[in-house]
Formats: sequence, structure tokens, C-alpha cells
Amino acid sequence: MDSYVAPLDDIISALRTVGLDEILTLPAFEGIDRATVADVLGGFAKLAGEVIAPSDRIGDAVGAMLDTTTGDVTVAPEIATAYARYSEGGWTALSASAEFGGGGFPGLVAAANREMFGSANLALSLNPVLTQSAIELLERWADERQRSVFLARLIDGTWTGTMNLTEPDAGSDLGAVRTTATPIGGDPANATRYAITGTKIFITWGEHSMTENIIHLVLARLPGAPEGTRGISLFIVPKFNLDDAGALLERNGVHCLALEHKLGIHASPTCVLQFTDAIGELVGSVNGGMEAMFSMMNPARLAIGLQGVSVGERALQQSSAFAHERRQGRSKDTTSGASLIAEHPDVKRMLLDMAVTVDASRLLVYLAVAAADVANNHPDAEERARSQRRMELLTPLAKAWPTDEGVRVASLGVQIHGGMGFIEETGIAQRYRDARITPIYEGTNGIQAIDLVGRKIARDNGLAVNELLDEISVTIERADGIAELSNAAKSLSEAVHQCRAAVTWIVEQFANSADAVLAGATVFLDLVATTVAGSLLIKQAADHVEDGSPDATMRVARAEFFAFDRLTRLPSLQSITLGNELLTAGLR
Repeated sequence: MDSYVAPLDDIISALRTVGLDEILTLPAFEGIDRATVADVLGGFAKLAGEVIAPSDRIGDAVGAMLDTTTGDVTVAPEIATAYARYSEGGWTALSASAEFGGGGFPGLVAAANREMFGSANLALSLNPVLTQSAIELLERWADERQRSVFLARLIDGTWTGTMNLTEPDAGSDLGAVRTTATPIGGDPANATRYAITGTKIFITWGEHSMTENIIHLVLARLPGAPEGTRGISLFIVPKFNLDDAGALLERNGVHCLALEHKLGIHASPTCVLQFTDAIGELVGSVNGGMEAMFSMMNPARLAIGLQGVSVGERALQQSSAFAHERRQGRSKDTTSGASLIAEHPDVKRMLLDMAVTVDASRLLVYLAVAAADVANNHPDAEERARSQRRMELLTPLAKAWPTDEGVRVASLGVQIHGGMGFIEETGIAQRYRDARITPIYEGTNGIQAIDLVGRKIARDNGLAVNELLDEISVTIERADGIAELSNAAKSLSEAVHQCRAAVTWIVEQFANSADAVLAGATVFLDLVATTVAGSLLIKQAADHVEDGSPDATMRVARAEFFAFDRLTRLPSLQSITLGNELLTAGLR
């Protein structure tokens, strides 16, 4: 089964659970109502299913191709056509600032579209993910001229953007970046142009011919810059140089040397880029590159978290279709002939596990994006600050947990297919291959865990996480008063208790025993993310029960399954606090 039908009911339910209605009341979104949002989502769902999804298998089989004599990269015509239809439809501009031609919709609505795009074609969806992240960076850090030259054409899809961080000797440790930026002419202290020289690797969609220009955002060092991340600056380096009015000139000094041969996402060219005296211009302040780049990295991390949802949803749809076609064995209710495998309890359990996990992952990422919408647009400064804390806390959770779970869901999809799952022609193997990169790029999930305990828990003494746990306690009280959810509420209450105990230990230990805390950081992230995801499923079920929704029984069953299957099997405090010494002792 190679088709994709966007799960609009699930998406809209998730949007409302995390606060879409409240976000639409903000002054920034005046004139946008729920019906408008539904129309937008329905329109994109049609494009995703009818145009983008059919390009997915073709892109996987054909991949991206490099002409080593010219450095040009091409993709399958179907991929280019799908991108053109996406761009021509104005979908690139949905959440961008109206000042530069954007639609001005909440980021939450754009995230829903991004999820559908990723399910339809994960490899192609990376292109607009990076472009949207570039837009958000430039909206905040570019000067007036840069915004006028670059933003409109990134927003309308005429140009695309890339993120250039990684080098052969600088992966997760960006302090090791060695690409140089030499001022061109005049007083170096007042330079407007720089010669960028160095090699960047793992550059997603770093070269292609689908748009007339590519805008590279590149980390590099000025002469005499301090060592480490304190000495990194950020530069705009276009594929084609521009005149003062923004018209295209000659090819700049940036070329693709090689394409990586990857496990998955074959249609996405992952490039080795060589910058040789490429002309660039500074974005933000000298040596302020890391601060500016985080404006691109944080939304990109949420977008990658969504990819865990996307690949899980596509794997679920393929697996469910297969299970309702494939006959094998005989269930207790079958009197003759083989049964559909969807009738076997173990397959039912796997399908429900997949469905509930996709729901939970969707809610978790949407909650983080909703917090960003409020932080960026609420008229009250105190509420903006609270939501900023919430968004920063949720970002590592929403990047790591859904991508780890996306790999697990894709693996379950292969399992449901049995031996046929290991065969490429069924298409489910592609889900597993494509999913495996998501816990790695945009900051490995181990780094997300380090960020969570170090920057988001220890630094503010647990303020943001305890605010969130307090809100979950309100959900517990509400669910405890609904008969169908009272037992799930008890499981959630115990999970919150474990979270609070772990937070207290981290705050007490981090200053003097950072290694001990870091030894349990990934386990702690799993504990908190699972707890938050479970609370959202229970909140969603309570909404449906109180509204008298026809889906209430299903939502309650899914919340109960997650509560009894996942919340009751959370990592223990002992696992989180076991310490670095035990890890060291257990290794040869």
C-alpha cells in the first residue's frame, strides 16, 4: 500500500487539545478562525495525498544524482514536480510574516501541514523544513536590507535555504568549526562582505536545481576570533551572487563535492559543500553566530520531531492496510479458511500500539509548537516569558521522544508485514530506513537529553518543568472525576510523582556531580516525555467525553492503553540515579 490519506480528524483533535482555539484569539491571528484552519488543512491534505505522496517511492528508488564535472545535483522529475506544486500553491508562506508576503497563520497550523508533508514524502519535506527555519532566523537577525532581499523569495519558494554547521572534525561539537571568513576590502572592522572558505558536510538539500537560488547560512570564524563557540559568526552565502537589487549574478564559490550514500531519505541530497572564497555577508553580530543559529536550530528540531510522527503515521497506514488484506492462520472466530491477520490479538495490539504512539507523539510536538506561538505573539509579557520557558523545556522532549518512537513504530510496521516486511517491494522497509536518521540529525537525542537536564532543569532549578507538572496535576484531577478515565488518572499521578522526585535529585546533584546526572539524562528524558504525552492523551480523551463526541470511546481506550502499557512501565528513579561510576565499571 503506497498511498497516504491525511488523518485530518486526528490532526484537528490534537490541535484543539494543545490550545488552537486559544491561540486563534491572539491579536496576531485576528481574522483566522477554526473553519479557515480546517479549509487550509483540507487543501494541503489533498496536495499531500494526490501529488506529493506518489513521488515518495520514486524518489527513494532514484535518489539524488551528482554530475561530478559540474557539481550540479538533480533529483527525479516527480520530486521536482511535487516541489513546484507545493511552491506554486503558496504553501511555503503559510506561517511567515505577512509583512514579507507570508500568510500569517500560527506556527501550529504550519506544523500540521508539515506533518502531512513528511508522511507523504519525508525526504522532500526536509527542503521546506530548512527553508522555513532560515526564514525564522532571518526574520529575527537579518538587517533591513537583508530582509528585503532574501525573505520574500524564501517565503514564496523561489529560493530555498540550508543550514551549514557540520564539518569533518566538527559534528556535535561546533566549537571545533574551522571554516574561515576573511573581510573583503576596506576596514576589517566595518566589512560588509567576507570570503568564506572551508568544507561543510551533511548539508541537507545543499545543492539542487529545483529553485533558482539556494541561500546557505554558514557558521565560520573571523581572523583572531576566540576559540570554541564564542568565536563563531554566521554568514549568508548564496549559491548565486546578487546585485544590490537582489538580481542573480555569477555563480558563487560554493560547490558540491560529493553526495552521501545513505540508509534512507534517498531523494534528499546530503551534500559535501566546498566553500572557496565564496562571498558572504554577516548576519547578526560578530562572534554571535551560535545565538543566531539557535533561532534556526530550535524550530528545525521541532520539525524533526514531527518527522517521527510523520513516518509513524505512514507506517501505521501501510501496516493497517496490509493487515486487512493478508490472510494467515485462523482466529478463534473463523470457521473455515485463513483469517485476516488484523483479526489476531497480537496484531491488533501492535496496530493499537502504533496508533496510540503516533497520537501521543503528535500531541507532544504540537504542544511545543503551540507554546512557541504564544511566546511569540501573546500581548502580555509575563505570559510570553512563561510560554518561552515552556517551549524551551519541551523542545528536547519533542525532538527526541517522537523520533525514537517513530523508529519503534516503523519497526512494528515491518513486524506486522512479517517476512514481506523485509522485502523492499512492500514499501514498509523504506519507513524503517527513513526513520532511522531522525534520532540523529538536528542534535542527537543524547544531546537533547543533556540539554534537558543541564539547560532546562538545573539552570532554572526546575521552574519550567514544575510549572508543567502542576498543569498535568490539574488534568489528573479532571480525569479522576470521569469514571472512564479514573484508573488512567492514577497511573498518570504516579508518573508525575516519579518526575518530581527525579527533578529534585537533578537540581540537587547537577552542580557537584554533573556526570552522575548525565548518566541518567536519556532515561530522565524518556520519563518526562512519556508522562507529558500520557497527560495529553488523557486530556484529549476527557475533552471528547465531555463534548459527547462519537470518538469518545476510541479516545478513552487509547488513553487507557497508553496509561496501562506505558505509564506503568516508566523508568525508575534508581535507573536515573545509578551514576557514571556504575556505567564505567560495567564496560571493558
